Amino acid sequence: MGCGNIFFTLITTFSVALITYNVIISANAPLKQDFPGPSNLKSRTGLVFPQDPVIKMPVDKQLDPEIKKKRLFHTAVTASDGVYNTWQTRIMYYWFKKFKDEHGSDMGGFTRILHSGKADGLMDEIPTFVAQPLKDGMDQGYIVLNRPWAFVQWLQQANIEEDYILMSEPDHIIVKPIPNLSKDGLGAAFPFFYIEPTKQETILRKFFPEEKGPITNIDPIGNSPVIVGKEALKKIAPTWMNVSLAMKNDPDADKAFGWVLEMYAYAVSSALHGVGNILYKDFMLQPPWDTEIGNKYIIHYTYGCDYDMKGKLTYGKIGEWRFDKRSYTATWPPRNLPMPPPGVPESVVTLVKMVNEATANIPNWGES
Repeated sequence: MGCGNIFFTLITTFSVALITYNVIISANAPLKQDFPGPSNLKSRTGLVFPQDPVIKMPVDKQLDPEIKKKRLFHTAVTASDGVYNTWQTRIMYYWFKKFKDEHGSDMGGFTRILHSGKADGLMDEIPTFVAQPLKDGMDQGYIVLNRPWAFVQWLQQANIEEDYILMSEPDHIIVKPIPNLSKDGLGAAFPFFYIEPTKQETILRKFFPEEKGPITNIDPIGNSPVIVGKEALKKIAPTWMNVSLAMKNDPDADKAFGWVLEMYAYAVSSALHGVGNILYKDFMLQPPWDTEIGNKYIIHYTYGCDYDMKGKLTYGKIGEWRFDKRSYTATWPPRNLPMPPPGVPESVVTLVKMVNEATANIPNWGES
C-alpha cells in the first residue's frame, strides 16, 4: 500500500507539472490567424476557408471588421431635378435603405449626384451632391453627357469614405442585399448584349488606338451597374468625360452609338486605364425580357411592359395592362398601381409590387 501511495503521488505530481507547462507555453505562443492554404489565399483574396467541413461560420463573421469595412462600396446615382428622375430616385433610395444593413450587404453610403446645378426639394430626404451641368450646347441635346462630368466633380470635391463605388441609376430597384462583387483590381459590371466592341472596331479605334491592345480589351459594358475601386474611377472619370464629348462630336460615332454613346465611352475609358471588369450577368435583370428574379440583385425597368388580360406580352403594342416608366415623364405615378393579370412573369409582378410598396411608404408622394 505504501509503494502504491508513493507511485500515485509521483504520477499526480508529474501530470500537474505537465499541464502547467502546456498552459504556460500556450499562453505565450503567438496565435496564428491564417487558415492553411497556398500563399495564404485568405489574405490575398478575402476568401474564407471553413475549418469545419460541416459547420460553416457566416463569412461576415469570419472577416476582420477592418477588412470588411474596406470592402464597403458607396452607391452613386446621377439625376436631374425633373419629375421623371425625381420619382424614380425616391423609389430607388427607399429600397437601398431597406437592404443596406441586411446580411450579405457591402452597401455603404449613398449619394444622389444632382447635375442640375442647384438644390431641390429632396436635399433633406436623400444625401445629395449638387454638380454643375455642362455649358449650354455642349451636350447637343444628349443630356446623358452630364453624367460623366457630374462624376468628375463629385469624385474631386466630395469626401467619400468607402474604397469602392457602385454607379447606379434612378430606374434601378435593389431586390436583395448587394455584396462587393469586384475583386483583384477588377471592376464588376453587367454585360449588355448591344455593346459590341468587336463589331464597332473601326470606329472605336479612333478612341482606342491599336497600341493600347486588342479591341477585346474593351468590355461590353456601360457605366452602370458597375462596382469599381474609387481610386480607379478617379482616373477613369475625366477620360470618360472627354471620350464622351469626342464621340458626340464625331459624326460616325454619334450615328453608330446613338443613345448608348456614353456607355461605349465608359467601356473605352476603363480599357484605356487598364481596368478590366468581371462580367456579372446576375447583377441585374430587365423585365419583361428577363422573367425571373433568380439570383439577380437589381431590377432595371428601362423597357415598357405591355400585356393583354391573359398575361400575353404585346411588346411594341400598348397592352390592356401596362407599366412603362415613360408614361410618367411629367407626372408622378399614382400610389397603388394595378397589379398585372395572371400569367405575367414574376419579374414584372415583383417590379409593380416593389413600386407600390415604396410609394405607399414614402411620405408626401407626388411632391418634391
